Amino acid sequence: MPDTEKLHCLIIGSGPAGYTAAIYAARANLKPVLYQGLQPGGQLTITTEVENYPGYPNGIMGPQMMIDFEQQAQRMGADIRWGMATKVDFSSKPFKVEIDEEKWIEADAVIIATGASAKWLGLESEQRLNGHGVSACAVCDGFFFKGQEVAIVGAGDTACEEALYLSKLCSTVHMLVRRGEMRASKVMQDRVLKTANIIVYWNTDPIEVLGDKKVDSLKMQNNKTGEETIIPLKAFFVAIGHKPNADLFKGWLDMDEQGYLLTQPGSAKTNIEGVYACGDVQDKIYRQAVSAAGSGCMAALDAERYLGTLDA
Repeated sequence: MPDTEKLHCLIIGSGPAGYTAAIYAARANLKPVLYQGLQPGGQLTITTEVENYPGYPNGIMGPQMMIDFEQQAQRMGADIRWGMATKVDFSSKPFKVEIDEEKWIEADAVIIATGASAKWLGLESEQRLNGHGVSACAVCDGFFFKGQEVAIVGAGDTACEEALYLSKLCSTVHMLVRRGEMRASKVMQDRVLKTANIIVYWNTDPIEVLGDKKVDSLKMQNNKTGEETIIPLKAFFVAIGHKPNADLFKGWLDMDEQGYLLTQPGSAKTNIEGVYACGDVQDKIYRQAVSAAGSGCMAALDAERYLGTLDA
């Protein structure tokens, strides 16, 4: 195999999980190498202010927070590199991972922290105003719109949970359901429909998020009648699901029906000994920076114990 580098511990992906794994692995003298992937710093680099991460009493901008994480990992001795994993071979040990379709890494342990990507509607304005009133995480950003009118699009349990969360903070929550029914569980639907300040619009598509530098209204259309309406609001939340960045591991690692990597309860262990998963690529429930960081710690500690058995 041409151009092969041998490593003790390889971390695939950055973000809170990857960088925390790198901090712990470096302090344990595992000499970790971390490849950052296509989006160094992960989803937090497209958010604005983060107020719910412990240790930042005045809040911090998401991109700056990820720079802090990266610099801390480097200070501990982690080797942080630009590049992405393009192929893996977990059939034998050491594990083999191709980087940028040109070089191969052989690693005794692999920590996967490739995250998940929010699904978007595909509107131009949705991306233009992302971080300026458009968000894919109500729990992260709802606080900034206290007492104001907001809208959310989605029809599953997550969308219902986020609508209910927003209803406790915001004056009115306009909930757009693109079909004539929700996919959410009956109990979640009932809670939404019984909440006075949530207005549900059935068979309704968001057409455009309006606003120059920040969201000021939403144009929506009833897909049965064709009628268009514009409602004034300050934020637009997209809750149509997330896709775990795990396609690379299909056929090697166990996944659930949505493609999230499965880990053994109470650990970061996958079905292959020596391969660990942390952060949003294996967490479809919490999806918070602090929980991702915690699982990155778990992955590094699990890897340290495993590598200790090899070195013994």
